[in-house]
Amino acid sequence: MSGKNSIKVTIAGQEMWVPAGTSLQDLSRRQQPRHTSRIVAALVNGQLKELTYTLKADAEIEFLDLSTDDGQRIYVRSLSFLLIRAAQDLLPGGKIRIEHSLGNGLYIEFRGPRPLLREDIPALERHMKELVKADLPFAKSRIPLGKAREILTRQGQGDKVGLLKYRQKDYINMYELKGLYDYFFGYMVPSTGFLDKFALHYYLPGLILLFPNCYEPEKVPPYRDQPKLARIFSEAEGWGDILQVGDVASLNRHMAAGQGPELVQIAEALHEKKIAEIADEVTKRHDDVRVVFIAGPSSSGKTTFTQRLYIQLRVNGLRPATISLDDYFVDRENTPRDEEGEYDFESLDALDLELFNRHLVELIQGLEVEVPVYDFNRGRRIWVGRRLQLEPGQPILVEGIHGLNPELAPDIPEEKQFRIYISALTQLSIDRHNRIPTTDTRLLRRIIRDSKYRSASPEDTILRWASVRYGEECNIFPYQEEADVMFNSALVYELAAMKEEAEALLAPIPPSSPAHPRAKMLTRFLGYFHPLAEREYIPRNSILREFIGD
Repeated sequence: MSGKNSIKVTIAGQEMWVPAGTSLQDLSRRQQPRHTSRIVAALVNGQLKELTYTLKADAEIEFLDLSTDDGQRIYVRSLSFLLIRAAQDLLPGGKIRIEHSLGNGLYIEFRGPRPLLREDIPALERHMKELVKADLPFAKSRIPLGKAREILTRQGQGDKVGLLKYRQKDYINMYELKGLYDYFFGYMVPSTGFLDKFALHYYLPGLILLFPNCYEPEKVPPYRDQPKLARIFSEAEGWGDILQVGDVASLNRHMAAGQGPELVQIAEALHEKKIAEIADEVTKRHDDVRVVFIAGPSSSGKTTFTQRLYIQLRVNGLRPATISLDDYFVDRENTPRDEEGEYDFESLDALDLELFNRHLVELIQGLEVEVPVYDFNRGRRIWVGRRLQLEPGQPILVEGIHGLNPELAPDIPEEKQFRIYISALTQLSIDRHNRIPTTDTRLLRRIIRDSKYRSASPEDTILRWASVRYGEECNIFPYQEEADVMFNSALVYELAAMKEEAEALLAPIPPSSPAHPRAKMLTRFLGYFHPLAEREYIPRNSILREFIGD
């Protein structure tokens, strides 16, 4: 019943009156039975809030569980802090570094007075469960920057101290768990009792932190070995060492010192060297290989990579032809739809496989074919007289997200195929405990590109991203270990280069839009970067040019 000290909340279309000052956590307890996984946060009038948030005015509320992207991030972030605290208890003097996703979880390195041993893992997992059972609070407090520097310096977190130099506000929100203070980019669950689903797996020289995913939020998936992906991440870390850029603070120092152009040149030279090595691998097998498939998730830079590989193969004496799988999309009205009724462009059935395979076989047999071109604005395939005919030994470069799927070209013998997986596997971290998800870099690339070239607003791109990610999980990532080689298209300087353009595109998204929480998060994230003022130094053939233009 309404009253002077009551406010009206609307949840899933149902209205109710609650006392002013009611916390989201109290409300979530009533709503939990309606969810299949643990509620960890909420949207209040479209704004992301922690469960500790108290309501002071009428509000429309949407609770978020582990089946949502924001819920996942909050859960994993909190779980990471739990691991850091447990490691300090059991392995004093050591430091945890959150590295990157791997094997259904997060790869985490431990550096300390002694190496992490296999027998440490069960003890660490048991202690984490003890802390979960104790249901300790993640206590949040607003701390002036000067005091925060003192705390972080005392705790040996110099990387975070360096990052504070670029913070525009005079305070920072920090969390405390059992006497340990830390800063994290984003919200936490209220207490350790929320974190009852996880597992640890030993992975020399560190470990894998396993947790539920969005698609099966009620169970912890088993560890899945991905040695090829692990090697490419290790290579990325090596590149970071070469460039002396491992986190945002070190990148900002380069930019502020006017070393951006040199950083660009070295990063681009590393790319060119790697592409040349891949071209050499293809050339070694050119007597057998007829089709080179180039696959990867959205906004990986497949198109530009294919063009640059083409040039390197020409240097090696080969004369490849190029085909894009995008040109074999079925007409828009025939595109399959996902569970939400939206067009599913990531589905293999979005391609005219029969036509593609017929053309591929005819080309290998030396016949001439007319290759279609897909008009994205009109949503249909058109014929413009583009004809192809191959000579003996001339390879075909086929670029598209499904290039690693064995169902794509069943008529082509395995020995005649060479598969390349490309993705933007960001080696940069915000700091030791805050990684930069690869998906955020790719989303920023796509926001800029779609606005320039595909008549899609930043708001539309953000709202479609969940569907894109689901398609990648189903159609790309299961096959990435099938690749003969992998290429990391991330450039250590690219977030500094995209910063100002991305911020300008994100700013107009209104608070009333369902895309606003993600836009706000990306804007806050970009705020940590010192911009690259000398964008003219980015080569015209850079993979980044596929997204930022010129």
